[in-house]
Amino acid sequence: MRPFLSPLKKFILSVLMIALLGLPMGAHAASMDFSEMYSGASSEGLVFSDKLKELNGSSVTMTGYMAPPLKPSIDFFVLTETPMSVCPFCSTDADWPYNIVVVYVDGAVDALPYDQEVSVTGTLEVGSYVDSNTGFVSQVRLMGASVE
Repeated sequence: MRPFLSPLKKFILSVLMIALLGLPMGAHAASMDFSEMYSGASSEGLVFSDKLKELNGSSVTMTGYMAPPLKPSIDFFVLTETPMSVCPFCSTDADWPYNIVVVYVDGAVDALPYDQEVSVTGTLEVGSYVDSNTGFVSQVRLMGASVE
């Protein structure tokens, strides 16, 4: 008697089940550039782009510069489009600069020189958020990020 499902059929069935359940299956991160984050501004502030909203909750890779952190070993930092020698993040979300993203890492990361380009990958979160430890406010974040 032949087995009910051959190994190939089992594999195909597994792939289909994973796809139907919406589980990640070795998917790579989407790329996001600072210029793609906003579609403009209104009297209420910056307007999130369709791409930024569509990628909310997805794994995203961005490249930029680590703004000077508050201490040498950190669990979050600000990724900026251009090198900045001062913290661009120490204000309210009403003053949120269009070219920064807060990056929360798992564990800790050592601060890098502010002019050294880095690539980060994490889960994109969009919308106003107040960090409970620091009180800092952000509009766009990468959570659980890794730094390359």
